[in-house]
Amino acid sequence: MLANYLIGLREGIEAALIISILVTYLVKLGEKRHLSKIFAGTIAAIILSIGVGIALSELESSVPTSVEPAISGITSLIAVGFVTWMIFWMAKQARAMSGNLRGQVDSAVSKSEWSLATVAFLAVIREGVETSVLLWTTAKTTGPNSSPVLGATLGLLTAAVVGYLMYKGSLKFNIGKFFRFTGAFLVLVGAGILGYGIGELQEIGWLPFLTSHSYDVSAAIPTDGLLDTILRGTLAFNNAPTVLQTIFWFGYLIPTGWLFFRNQKTRK
Repeated sequence: MLANYLIGLREGIEAALIISILVTYLVKLGEKRHLSKIFAGTIAAIILSIGVGIALSELESSVPTSVEPAISGITSLIAVGFVTWMIFWMAKQARAMSGNLRGQVDSAVSKSEWSLATVAFLAVIREGVETSVLLWTTAKTTGPNSSPVLGATLGLLTAAVVGYLMYKGSLKFNIGKFFRFTGAFLVLVGAGILGYGIGELQEIGWLPFLTSHSYDVSAAIPTDGLLDTILRGTLAFNNAPTVLQTIFWFGYLIPTGWLFFRNQKTRK
């Protein structure tokens, strides 16, 4: 649940920042009459993002059981790409985001009213599609007992409240520290999702090597026990991974974590 909560919170905060910047700049320009276009584009992006999540669920339920691991494995690899890109893109673009969005608003206002809806739609849809794919994948990784929908919903609701308070100026929010903390956490989540995806591809014989367990702590942490559920729900933990899963887990975690913390030190 915690992993889904933080994903929903992080993606929601990014979307809230984008909407807040667009709305604040329009108000400063004296163009309040165009706010409905911003909200229309935002709502359209949210609806399409939800549709992506529903489509993934429908696709999974409609295919043969033998094909399901392949879909889960491939989607997990795509989700890891989203996680990694999201972590480094946000760290790089955060400072320039406001200026870029204001430039897009200036251009859209000079063209047509509905161009603003397009600006909002394109700015939010990236966050929405990422969120749908990530949440669907982490739900598969952590299992239904981790309450993925509840965690994500709580995260998005928290982000909505934080975004509104930031817009009103009643909340001073250290965005840099927030993205550093969630970024470090998502590096761990990304490693877990990658390990899960590799396991699914091994299950169907696409990666038929190094399939023996590298370790097995199921005696100390029983499958579906309280501790296992908590660790799976937060870090996509696996109490008995294969050798190949462990190689990929460390192969992702070490270089990605090193690059992330090196970039943080450089920016400081």
